[in-house]
Amino acid sequence: MVLVTGAAGYIGSHVCIALLDAGLDVVAVDNLCNSSKASLERVQSICGRTLVFRHADIRNEDVIYDALRAYGVTAVVHLAGLKAVGDSNIRPMTYYENNVLGTMRLVSAMKRANVKSLVFSSSATVYGIPNYLPLDEKHPLGPTNPYGRTKLVIEEMLKDLCGSDDGWRIGNLRYFNPVGAHESGLVGEDPIGVPSNLLPFVAQVAIGRREKLQIWGNDYATPDGTGIRDFIHVVDLASGHLSALRHLIKPGVLTVNLGTGNGSSVLEVVRTFEAVSGRSVPYEVKERRAGDVAACFADPTFAMDALGWKSTRSLQQMCADHWRWQLQNPNGYHGSELPKVRERPRHLHRRA
Repeated sequence: MVLVTGAAGYIGSHVCIALLDAGLDVVAVDNLCNSSKASLERVQSICGRTLVFRHADIRNEDVIYDALRAYGVTAVVHLAGLKAVGDSNIRPMTYYENNVLGTMRLVSAMKRANVKSLVFSSSATVYGIPNYLPLDEKHPLGPTNPYGRTKLVIEEMLKDLCGSDDGWRIGNLRYFNPVGAHESGLVGEDPIGVPSNLLPFVAQVAIGRREKLQIWGNDYATPDGTGIRDFIHVVDLASGHLSALRHLIKPGVLTVNLGTGNGSSVLEVVRTFEAVSGRSVPYEVKERRAGDVAACFADPTFAMDALGWKSTRSLQQMCADHWRWQLQNPNGYHGSELPKVRERPRHLHRRA
C-alpha cells in the first residue's frame, strides 16, 4: 500500500494512475486547497480500481499517522506543497509553512508508523541559474526564489534524516517542466485562476478563454530569442515515480533528474500547439521577468542508469494530449459530468 500526498493534484492524479495500473493499492491524501476530488474519481474510472481517499493536510501529523497505520502503508510518495514561483515571492512564509513544516510533520508521522520509504517531489528550481547545460545532478545548487529554497531545505533535511538513521530509503526527484495530460482526456492540469505555467495558458488562449499569451522576453541568446525549457510529459513523469519506488532498495538518498534532455523554446511550444490543435495562439511580447534564464534543460543520463527510466513522449504528443484534455474539459473539472467506474474492483480492507 502506497500513500500519496497531494494526490488530487495535476501530478498526483497521474501518479495514482501509474501506481494503480501497476497493481499497487493507494491511499490518496489531499487538503484540496489547489485541486479537485473529481480528479480522483476519474483516476478510478480510468484504472477500473478504487483507491482510499483521505481529506487531510500533511501538517496534521496525527491524521497522517492514523492513515499510515490503518491501511498498512509501506511507502509514501510526497507531492503535497505549494508550487507557484511568483506567489512564493509574495507569500514566502506560507510556502515555508506548507512545504517545509508539512514535510517535517509527514516524516514524523512516518517515523512513528515505522514507514521509512519515501519518494519526494523536488524541483529543478534548486539548481538556480545554470552554470552549464545540460544540468546534471552534480550541478551546484542555488535556488533564486522562496519556492525553490523550500525544496532545497527539504532535500537537505531528508539527507540529514538518512544520516541519522540508516533505515530510511528516499528517492529525491528533481522535476523539470511537467506538461500534457492522460491520453484519455479525463485527467489533466486544471489551474486555479490565471495559469502560471506555459502550456495551460496556451491551451486557454487556443480555446478562447483568454485573449492572448504573454511571452516574457524575445531577446535571449537562443535560436528564436525566447526562453528554452525542458518539457516532460506528465505520464512519463508519473512513471518515474513508480521506477523510483521500485529502486528504493539501499539506505540513503537517491537524487535523480526527471527530464527529457531536450530544450524547447516558448515559440516552438506555441507553434507545435497550433499545429496539433488547428487553432491560432495570438501572443504579445513583454519585457523579461526578473530571475528568468535563457535556457534550462536536464541531463537525464543518471535516471536511466539508476532507475532504468527515460521519457518517451514527444513535444507534439504533449501538446496533443493537453489539447484533448482542454477540449473535453473547457472549464477544467468544474461543472463536468464525472465518468463512471468501469468495474467494481476488489475491496480495500482497513487494518485494525
